[in-house]
Amino acid sequence: MQQIGFLAPRPGVLARREEIVADLADLLPEGCLVHEPRRLVPFETDAFVSYRRLPLAVALPETTQQVAAVLKYCHRYGIPVVPRGAGTSLSGGAIPQEDAVVLGLSKMSRILEVDFASRTATVEAGVTNLAISDAVSADGYFYAPDPSSQLACTIGGNIGMNSGGAHCLKYGVTTNNLLGVKLVLVDGTIVELGGKALDAPGLDLLGVVCGGEGQLGIVTEATVRLIARPEGARPVLFGFDSAEEAGACVADVIGAGIIPVAIEYMDKPAIEICEAFAKAGYPMDVEALLIVEVEGSEAEMDAMLAAIIEIARRHGVKVVKESQSAMEAALIWKGRKSAFGATGRIADYICMDGTVPLGQLPHVLRGTAEIVAKYGLRVANVFHAGDGNMHPLILFNANDPEDAARAEAAGNDILKLCVDVGGCLTGEHGVGIEKRDLMRHQYSEADLAQQMAVRAAFDPQWLLNPSKVFPLEGRPAA
Repeated sequence: MQQIGFLAPRPGVLARREEIVADLADLLPEGCLVHEPRRLVPFETDAFVSYRRLPLAVALPETTQQVAAVLKYCHRYGIPVVPRGAGTSLSGGAIPQEDAVVLGLSKMSRILEVDFASRTATVEAGVTNLAISDAVSADGYFYAPDPSSQLACTIGGNIGMNSGGAHCLKYGVTTNNLLGVKLVLVDGTIVELGGKALDAPGLDLLGVVCGGEGQLGIVTEATVRLIARPEGARPVLFGFDSAEEAGACVADVIGAGIIPVAIEYMDKPAIEICEAFAKAGYPMDVEALLIVEVEGSEAEMDAMLAAIIEIARRHGVKVVKESQSAMEAALIWKGRKSAFGATGRIADYICMDGTVPLGQLPHVLRGTAEIVAKYGLRVANVFHAGDGNMHPLILFNANDPEDAARAEAAGNDILKLCVDVGGCLTGEHGVGIEKRDLMRHQYSEADLAQQMAVRAAFDPQWLLNPSKVFPLEGRPAA
């Protein structure tokens, strides 16, 4: 199996390990530093479990000032720092290296302010995604981005990867719902970008930081947009006899100017896996399933569904099943949100993340099946069809190195196909280490040089998350 490479550890940092640990202990409260090898093991990888490295130490600060103190110290002595939220990254974004200090934000989990007048919430970076909606739901509001891991993933990680979710077709991904951050730069300087206003003067540095994968600074606080909960919401299941019909239906719905809250896709293997786990009432005699959710008043939902059903009929829809109760609606979404975990019950898998133009969905679904079959593997497709964000789950045996190598190669070929049809390498999982060496398939050398120049302006020594995103060869000298 071809291993994804990491930068070689800095010998000078490794030689000073005991001194570094002692200095960090002086900067942090008791219980906020992990350095014993046994206790470091939980931090050696994230949800991209194919790769792991034991970090030098793990700092768990409780305040922005403590984050700044750790970064100032590490910057002074040339020590790499790897930011970490909940460790749910599927691209290896939080995997450390032997000479790095992991800076985890799990102790910074307070909701600092809810301002219904401005429809904003200000939270610390360690607050989980779902906790924001839970905090404001009684008042009729919610936070829109909803990754499948929303019960565990944190806002800091969501900002790093510009995460999305099922309901982002209408409301947008993290960058569309983020108004401001408190950011600690690599040298410990604390800056604030944006705020409660809908727009901020000056360069859009907030847009650069969101999706920066922890390379430009460490977000410790975020101000996010709250949205009023709609009058009603109704998920509907649409079953088709082929992936091509389902994909073409999605393209025509969006092409007609109809924007539901969500359009999610499952193929037959994914339907079977999720139904066995969630008992959601999915039809089992179809090859492809769309979960389409509409919202608004009863009249608005009826009108939108009528238009969608008419388009679906033109594409030979076999099953149309509306949820009849809040319980049925919850089960429909339980099945979809549980897809990754449910798949893990039956096989090891790699979850890919590529985005394609909607008109290319049928072609890319066919191509994905052909690629996986070529490598003698199986695939379950479940993804955000409304915005073309695909998540093929490539099933393999992690205990068989050759099988793992085939799965990784198949995933790379699928991502290349996404780029070749006018899409991109990632929609919401980020590049991390998983897609780092595919960046040259997406970008020219001039494109990469420009991006790396921006990155180096924030972090000239490349100390923040240094092995991630950009190919290791061709980087500017630190």
